[in-house]
Amino acid sequence: MKKVMQNATRRIAAVQLEAELGDVSVNLERVEQLAKEALTAGADVVALPEFFTSRIAFDQRVHDAVLPPDNEAVDLLVSLAKQYGCWIGGSMLIAEDEEIYNRYYFVEPDGQMHTHDKDLPTMWENAFYGPGKDDGVFQTALGGVGAAVCWELIRHQTAKRLKDRVGLVMSGTHWWTLPANWGRLVNRGLAALGQYNRYLSEQAPSELARRIGAPVVQASHCGAFSGGFMLAPGFSASVPYETHYVGCTQIVDGRGQVLAQRRTSEGPGIVVSDVDVGSVPETEEIADRFWLPDHALLMKAYWHQQNLCGKSYYRRHGRAAGLLAAQRYEQRHSHK
Repeated sequence: MKKVMQNATRRIAAVQLEAELGDVSVNLERVEQLAKEALTAGADVVALPEFFTSRIAFDQRVHDAVLPPDNEAVDLLVSLAKQYGCWIGGSMLIAEDEEIYNRYYFVEPDGQMHTHDKDLPTMWENAFYGPGKDDGVFQTALGGVGAAVCWELIRHQTAKRLKDRVGLVMSGTHWWTLPANWGRLVNRGLAALGQYNRYLSEQAPSELARRIGAPVVQASHCGAFSGGFMLAPGFSASVPYETHYVGCTQIVDGRGQVLAQRRTSEGPGIVVSDVDVGSVPETEEIADRFWLPDHALLMKAYWHQQNLCGKSYYRRHGRAAGLLAAQRYEQRHSHK
């Protein structure tokens, strides 16, 4: 087993993307342009966002972004890795063995691929994919590299599986906030929850880095989007939900200090920093609870309610729709 590389400095970049719903080709064009900007700036390692093939809202168009394992998005990662001699990673919806996963791909310069399926979907994401089971630790030419996607960054089980095993964590996020179209309910009654959610999103990479002692690279989406808010499990009814992404695309060191960041309000772009890849000995204690920073009661209620609604939809419609989309993709590309 390869050991974590200590005191090795790498130039690392993270991409901030404004993606479209369900339009994989358009999103790949945007990703390629931003990734090449980062690589031209000398980056050795590039992080792409979670779901870089399509943003995720409760919207039927998301099913169109479900891909088979052999697809053009993976081909792009491999092509960039080989062409520039870099390491590059990001996640997408993948259909395999009659299930759909949020699969993070990490590709090495020789084209070798490592994958991690996100352990738990977050809220309405449950409508489109199911949980993964692997530990997300890759043995690479960089040493031990971990994958932790979005809310995996703030859970106890993620810190436990990565601590003392990795010298770098690759992450992407898709972190939205409260609705902008619900009037006084949000503007007054839930304003504090929105502020806390923003704080969690901004601090998530540092929260994990301080507990495992390794740098964390997080790529984010940006911009406004809309979809539905599911009302109850077992029913298809939803109400309009207009929102935007919060937090930052950022790079933090093994002590959780921010080295580079781009706020979602700044729009698409990249951040680049030289990073000491490897673990540091001083870490915070990993509290024996589900969340690393504990959630507000209302946020826990929101999380559980949307989880239940999403899981019900996935069982009734989501899985079948996603599998069918992946089959259609294979049929369209079988002659190429």
